[in-house]
Amino acid sequence: MKAHLGGKPARTAASLAAPRRSPLAPRQIILGVDPSLRGTGYGVVRAEKSDLSVLAQGTIVCPAKWERSRCLAKISQTLREILREQQPTVCVVEGLFFAQNLQTALIMGEARGAAMAVIAEAGLDIFEIATRKVKQAIVGYGAAQKLAVAKMVQRMLNLAELPEPDAADALALAIVHAQENARHNFTPPKKI
Repeated sequence: MKAHLGGKPARTAASLAAPRRSPLAPRQIILGVDPSLRGTGYGVVRAEKSDLSVLAQGTIVCPAKWERSRCLAKISQTLREILREQQPTVCVVEGLFFAQNLQTALIMGEARGAAMAVIAEAGLDIFEIATRKVKQAIVGYGAAQKLAVAKMVQRMLNLAELPEPDAADALALAIVHAQENARHNFTPPKKI
């Protein structure tokens, strides 16, 4: 029978000596997705403790002459292949933005929906992070240009070459998600 002090179980010497384990997984494979109809960026990052390494990155490019339906199919098919090959454990997508042009917003929503449906089918938790928050975390300025984000991503991940802009944005999403999960956060990432 355990002794209780003040309504709480007494801690034994063994429990005092045991290190507290973080509730976070020791290793995550994070898929970052920056959806767009003509250029959906993706980046897959392995996060182990404080080390980050790139497993895959690129841009799903769809020519301007393709119909939207063909682009959406290509986004879905490519992401299925990435999910099968890389086996990510979690996904993070760029948060919604406010577009001045309604047509642009609808097309972006279609690309985002095509990507998220495939990822949800695979059973991954999907989180979203606002673009300004990602830029603030990576560059230190929420309105940073794509080139500045790409250069910082290259430096942070020790990449030999500058990643393509859309791939860099996806990698930045994965980096920020890894950073947020590595520390105690008063505002947890938004799960969608």
